[in-house]
Amino acid sequence: MNTDDFLRMFSYDHWANRECLRAMRAGGTVSKQAVGRIAHILSARKLWLERMRRAPQTMPVWPSSTIEECEALADEMAATWRNYISTLSPAGLDEIIEYKNTKGEPWSSRVEDVLTHVLMHSAYHRGQIAMEMRAAGAVPAYTDFIHAVRTGVLEAE
Repeated sequence: MNTDDFLRMFSYDHWANRECLRAMRAGGTVSKQAVGRIAHILSARKLWLERMRRAPQTMPVWPSSTIEECEALADEMAATWRNYISTLSPAGLDEIIEYKNTKGEPWSSRVEDVLTHVLMHSAYHRGQIAMEMRAAGAVPAYTDFIHAVRTGVLEAE
């Protein structure tokens, strides 16, 4: 993938996270666990961006957040990731970043692999939220990628 592809995918991911938050609001009573998962999605997005920028971690991986705080962080992360990806050169996708995970273990990863991980991580946890909402009798967000394209949220390419 190239940076334009990643910009498109991160745009989709932001839309899907916002749809998830919208459905959680519309669903009435949402479990603390579901709110915790969306908070985790967003804090992990921030953590990975901080790693990419070689900055210290500013949030816990599993924060206690409200839906309102999640909405604000979702919008902040969408803009910040868009700015970050927009500055990457094609060679920047192959750059290796070194970081420590939350256990303090040292690792290194390609930028492209981190970007892909952030996207897949969000989708994984949105699926868990959807299952929790459905089990509680609420209607989860319809966040399929093809749905975003079909409805014009994302342009077909």
